[in-house]
Amino acid sequence: MQANHQLHFLQQKVQELGHALLFNLSDSVLKFPTALVSNPQLDEYGYIWFWVQKPKQDIAAFENGFPVRLDFYRKGALSYLQVSGSAWIVTDPEEILAISQLAALPVHTDRVLLKVKMEGADYQECEGAHTHSWWNVRKQNLFSWFRHSAGGYAAADSNFSVS
Repeated sequence: MQANHQLHFLQQKVQELGHALLFNLSDSVLKFPTALVSNPQLDEYGYIWFWVQKPKQDIAAFENGFPVRLDFYRKGALSYLQVSGSAWIVTDPEEILAISQLAALPVHTDRVLLKVKMEGADYQECEGAHTHSWWNVRKQNLFSWFRHSAGGYAAADSNFSVS
């Protein structure tokens, strides 16, 4: 029950944040490149499925399984999610078709399907931005003091002429 609740929480946060950066943590010579992940899908077994841009190298040249880190983020969100796990390149056409139909992922020919088994997740909520920091308060006080001592800004006289 606890694991199911945690998985549901992670599914919710992955959908809320929506984007991630994929980092390959492998020590191999030819590493799968860092990629931007959009619209990942999380299944009931703890796998995250997503399409990434196909690298220029042949897919067979990469190791099939490698350790990764996914950093989920969203601009303006006060939270982030960091997932670590093992990724696999899905090359079997039948598996790609089955997963695409199940998870409503469209099939792309210029992309490659990856699945990541979550082995760890770190969710952090950030505190709201401090809009009233001591520096901003002092700066506002100083500018308001000069504004009031100088009489503020006055409207231009409409009868003004240059001789």
